Amino acid sequence: MPCGTSSSPVISQFARRAHSVIAHPGVKDLTEREGEVTAWVAAGLSNDEIAARLAISAETVRTHVSRAMLKLAARDRAQLVVFAMQSGLAPPM
Repeated sequence: MPCGTSSSPVISQFARRAHSVIAHPGVKDLTEREGEVTAWVAAGLSNDEIAARLAISAETVRTHVSRAMLKLAARDRAQLVVFAMQSGLAPPM
């Protein structure tokens, strides 16, 4: 596709959807800390990096991640990231 032409309909549709936020119903059940940790997970930080940033232990981070996964019914960390992004969770800057 030559430069400067419109992108494919699939890409355009994805870009439009990326701006809409449809929160996962379980997000309201997350504690403030679980939501914060989930947002940092979605930002790509490891448990150790999150622990250092929040001044808590890595074990505590694992607990928050596990509880968030249970409340959101996420089967793995990758799905937790997807739910966080779809719900508009973002780490505090």
